Amino acid sequence: MTLGLPIVIVLVSVGLGIGVGIGLAISNSIQTRKMRLNLLNARQEAQNVLAVAETQAQDTLAQARSEAARVKKENEEDLERRRQNLLREDERLQKRREQLDQDRDRLEERDQRLNKRQSALDRQTNELEALKKERMAALEQVAQMTVDQARDHLLGMVEEETRNDMARKIREVEDEMQVEADRRARDLIAMAIQRVASEHVADVTVSVVTLPSEEMKGRIIGRNGRNIRAFEQVSGVDVVVDDTPEAVTISSFDPIRREVARRALGELVKDGRIHPARIETLISNARREVEIAVREEGERAAYDAGVAGLHPEVTRMLGRLKFRTSYGQEQLAHAVETARLASVLASELGANVEIAKAGGLLHDIGKAMDHEIEGTHAGIGAEFCRRYGINPMVINCIESHHHEVDQMCVEAIIVEASDAISGARPGARRESLENYLKRVRTLEDIANAFDGVSQSYALQAGREVRIIVKPEDIDDLSAIRLSKDIAKQIEETMQYPGQIKVTVIRETRAVDYAK
Repeated sequence: MTLGLPIVIVLVSVGLGIGVGIGLAISNSIQTRKMRLNLLNARQEAQNVLAVAETQAQDTLAQARSEAARVKKENEEDLERRRQNLLREDERLQKRREQLDQDRDRLEERDQRLNKRQSALDRQTNELEALKKERMAALEQVAQMTVDQARDHLLGMVEEETRNDMARKIREVEDEMQVEADRRARDLIAMAIQRVASEHVADVTVSVVTLPSEEMKGRIIGRNGRNIRAFEQVSGVDVVVDDTPEAVTISSFDPIRREVARRALGELVKDGRIHPARIETLISNARREVEIAVREEGERAAYDAGVAGLHPEVTRMLGRLKFRTSYGQEQLAHAVETARLASVLASELGANVEIAKAGGLLHDIGKAMDHEIEGTHAGIGAEFCRRYGINPMVINCIESHHHEVDQMCVEAIIVEASDAISGARPGARRESLENYLKRVRTLEDIANAFDGVSQSYALQAGREVRIIVKPEDIDDLSAIRLSKDIAKQIEETMQYPGQIKVTVIRETRAVDYAK
């Protein structure tokens, strides 16, 4: 019998489905077996790994136990050592404590013995004090004076004896020192003056202009005084037209102004054309000439003194001393002479020659401006040089040459001595009669002011003062002290060139008459 096509297809489809199901079942069975085998293998490997891990853990535990035992043993040994050290330290401290206790006991015993001795000494001291008071009272009764009176009397005797011994010793030392100092000073000064002796006498700044005739005075004054007023106003000086024949006096505190006025007035007199415009022109020309002359003179003085490296302003101010005088001595020539003397003395004494020369040259530079600035010329000059970088030791020479400040180096003393030598040599300076009489009178007044002075006389143009004392008030040793006191008073109160000799004369005269 023949089946239809649909039935065949269905049968084929069913067969295919059954075949696929059987294949899937077989595949699943195979997969299941593989999984079981893998699981068994995994379990076996896990057991193996676990066994290895247990073996390693046992080894590690055994090592850890061994290390722990070793560390424990070391710690126990260390603790034992520390325990032994502590025991030994405790024993040492215990011995030290026992020794300290023994020392304390000995000190307490010593204090007790000292207290007993002190008590005994206090009793003896009290007994001695009481005995001393009794003896002192007995001595006061016998001597008829108290302890204070006896002490004052004894101290007075000792003081008087000491003063006499001191004055005697001072006189001996001074005599020896004076002989040696005079000899050495004479040698140095003679040598210095011989080597530095000036070949000419310094010119004195002149403030008088000579006129060719008396008629010129009227032309200088001008109509209604217009010429002289213009001249005084432009030059800054005073023109004195007096009865002096054929001369006109120029007066001013400023030496530079006075020199400018002198030159300008001289040119006016020569030229003959005197009127305000001409006066201004000639004074202006004279100022330039004087400024040039000031610089040249300053440079020449520095060259002559052998001092190099000065600031131009310092040399200019130094040149102004050309027209400044002191007791008739030109200050610039005095500065150069002082520098040369200081150089010679410094060389002989082993001092710094350069500092001594610079200090001698600049020691009076303040006189070039002391009429313009308030203060002493030493202080003004030192401050001026300090502004222009002059060596501090040179500044000390300038500032201390009149003892206004302390002398910090031997060169300052040399400059002071050189200044005195230059000013005190014969013919170097002169002073007015009024100043001379005033100085002599002051010397005698200072001497007469001291107790015990009978008379005093100033001799040798004020270079020596002789004092006659009362012999009943002043003894020989007191005369020495009196001469020193008078010399010190003169140094502190007077200004003078060179030195002044103080001579105290004590004599006793006995007079009687035969009748």
